[in-house]
Amino acid sequence: MNNKIQDRFEKLGEKLDIPREAILDVPKITIISNTEVTIENHKGIMLFEREEIKIRTSIGTLSILGQDFEIIFIGGTTMVLNGKFKAIGYLGDE
Repeated sequence: MNNKIQDRFEKLGEKLDIPREAILDVPKITIISNTEVTIENHKGIMLFEREEIKIRTSIGTLSILGQDFEIIFIGGTTMVLNGKFKAIGYLGDE
């Protein structure tokens, strides 16, 4: 998205008190301890294994490492994962 347009959307969102992730379609990641992760505004699961998950987002691939992963909720563009998380990071645009 063009930076000027993005800036205007951000300013409009602030004035209207709309969350940034809703206006810009960026992911929102909520981590609870090292056992639960909620990801909103994702674009799909690229890889799901017991020790690694890769999720497509609008800003790149989200990589999660750990063990015993399971999906406890998935609906629309929101998912909740359980397991023992060791590392969460972006791989950049792929």
